Amino acid sequence: MNRAPRGTPAPAAIPSDPSVPSGPSDPSDPSGPFDPAAPATTARPGTVLLGQGLTRTYHDRTVLHQVDLTVPHGQTVAILGPSGAGKSTLLRCLAGLEPLQEGTVAFQGALLSKAGSAPRPAGGRIGMVFQQFNLFPHLTATQNVSLAPRKARGVRTAQADARARELLARVGLAEHVDHYPYELSGGQQQRVAIARALAMDPELMLFDEPTSALDPEFTREVLAVMRDLADSGMTIVVVTHEMDFARRGADRVVFMADGRIVEDGPAEDVLTAPAKERTRRFLDQILSE
Repeated sequence: MNRAPRGTPAPAAIPSDPSVPSGPSDPSDPSGPFDPAAPATTARPGTVLLGQGLTRTYHDRTVLHQVDLTVPHGQTVAILGPSGAGKSTLLRCLAGLEPLQEGTVAFQGALLSKAGSAPRPAGGRIGMVFQQFNLFPHLTATQNVSLAPRKARGVRTAQADARARELLARVGLAEHVDHYPYELSGGQQQRVAIARALAMDPELMLFDEPTSALDPEFTREVLAVMRDLADSGMTIVVVTHEMDFARRGADRVVFMADGRIVEDGPAEDVLTAPAKERTRRFLDQILSE
């Protein structure tokens, strides 16, 4: 892939949750707001996100089993696997949206969440785009994008709206800035959701099956925006069934099954010559459909 150098600053990005805590935090309290100065965990230099021993249980069912995942700066990681593999749960744990029964998550070297404690909100530094668009129906595209910076960071309305229009233009919606969600196609609404995440200038973008609810035409629109983000140096983790994006847009592919990582390697290697039989069976099934 043609990418910006790994040291290239990532473009501006946005959070899905406008409620961002403010004020000082106690680094010794894992349930407090995310503190970039909190004690670091063991990670290689240049690591943006580090999950170690992640275990998540719902009632008596364990959906993640001791999962380890490292995401370096500027890399695009595609997570593949069958339904029920634990992909979306892993993404939510990495975002600090799910409590852990075991393990820790570190973001930029600082503790984000650990077992037994409520995750710390990342304050917009991690942007997440979900399967559903979750736009406010009574707000225009511009207002949906500018809401979080205004409410969470106190950005003035004129400044936040101007930035929102810039981001909407970036995702190909310059002519739709004043449209309400019901006036937009599914692909356009998802692109508004991406712009909304970018509005908080995140350092990491997480995508959870962002095209699963879209028709093929609209899927292409959203994937094009994601490729643009990847090519500009944004660090991305995406759960997807879009094999073409995984092949062309990802640096690395992680294959999951039964709550575990089965295979993890360069995208070309995993997709064309998988080392594990379980990965081969999954790819054969997907590619034959």
